[in-house]
Amino acid sequence: MEKSYLTIVARILVKEEHREFVKAELLKLLEVTRVEEGNISYDLQQDNGNPNFFLFHEKWINRELWQKHMGNKHLAHYLKVTEGKVNEFILNEMTEIIN
Repeated sequence: MEKSYLTIVARILVKEEHREFVKAELLKLLEVTRVEEGNISYDLQQDNGNPNFFLFHEKWINRELWQKHMGNKHLAHYLKVTEGKVNEFILNEMTEIIN
């Protein structure tokens, strides 16, 4: 039986005047998250046409370990320092389809 992983797609639209600050804070999350238990991949993209739009594509072993990540202090710090600097944050929890 093949294993299905949890995929997270987080779409972040930042206020233009805060773009570089938020980007720097997002970049701080990469290294620390990639070594967390249960993380398979944690990638950040910035839209070529709209530099205020960022996307995280994450893969986790399971939802429980992703939830543990969501409670970590580095993520809490990010949320605190970027409060009011983000226009939109949309998170999708997805299940990988194995064919």
